[in-house]
Parts: sequence; C-alpha cells; structure tokens
Amino acid sequence: MPSPASSELADALVLLHSPAEARAVLADLCTPVEIRSLAERWHVAKLLDEGALTYREIHEATGVSTTTIVRVARFLRLEENGGYRVLLDRLKEARS
Repeated sequence: MPSPASSELADALVLLHSPAEARAVLADLCTPVEIRSLAERWHVAKLLDEGALTYREIHEATGVSTTTIVRVARFLRLEENGGYRVLLDRLKEARS
C-alpha cells in the first residue's frame, strides 16, 4: 500500500501538461544520478518490450547491469503494478 505522501506525489504528477514540465519536476525531485537510473530503466523496458534483444545484448548495448535488466523485466512482465505497461502502451497509441 502506498504511503499518503507517495499517493499525493502520484496525484500531482498527473497534473503535468508537458514534457518540459515533467523534466523540471524530475530535476527538482531527483539527483542527476537518480534521473539517469530512471532513464536507463525506461530504456531497458522499451528494449525488452520490443523483444529483439537478449538480456546480455541489452547489457552490452546499454551498459545497464544484468541485475537491473532482470528487475525491469520482472516488473514489466510479472508484477501487478503495470506501470511500465501503461506507459509503453500509451506511447504506442500516441505514435499511431
């Protein structure tokens, strides 16, 4: 169960209107290293969703650890949160 503070943050995030606003919020909330880590995970999720590369090939192409790749894959495919799936599907819809 999410904490009240994390629920409030999620409620606030959906009020953003543009990528520029999202970048500004990320810059305020996260350190550059945290942003880089989030971006790496997102990149890995997209590569896994495409299904063309093995975990090892993703590691070689991105430099992301295989541990992180396995974790992203688990959240993408097995966990019930569905956050990666929602964003990946919405991006596909927006590009159609």
